[in-house]
Amino acid sequence: MAARSPVAGSAGRIGRVVSPAAGFVDWCVELLSPLGTVRARAMFGGHGLYVDERFVAIVVDEVLYLKADPVSAPAFAAAGSQPFSYTAKGRTMTLGFWRAPPEAMDAPAGMAPWGRLALAAAGRAAAVTRPRARRAVRRP
Repeated sequence: MAARSPVAGSAGRIGRVVSPAAGFVDWCVELLSPLGTVRARAMFGGHGLYVDERFVAIVVDEVLYLKADPVSAPAFAAAGSQPFSYTAKGRTMTLGFWRAPPEAMDAPAGMAPWGRLALAAAGRAAAVTRPRARRAVRRP
């Protein structure tokens, strides 16, 4: 298990201050770490989380949303979770990510079944994603 990061807002070992958001992202990485190698990437004002290079979660406003699809979304709905949505140009957009249930946020063992659902959804998405067409290279 990965070592827990310094407490949010406190000084770390090298004297830097860890923002509350960075501390939360670190905790989410730790929660998912039993599933594989986890990395976080800043994106669109939040973070994307990858397990073994599969995009499995987003963190927005200190809320963890896990990847879901029509196969796994009913489990999230049954747990009382809500899908991630945002408003753009007067329209509400909903993405295929659902809020992690509160009990999953306490420990890696509680997150494991939800993380496995997210990994499975990411695997199914990768299986149907077509590779990009290669551009023709012009030769002089």
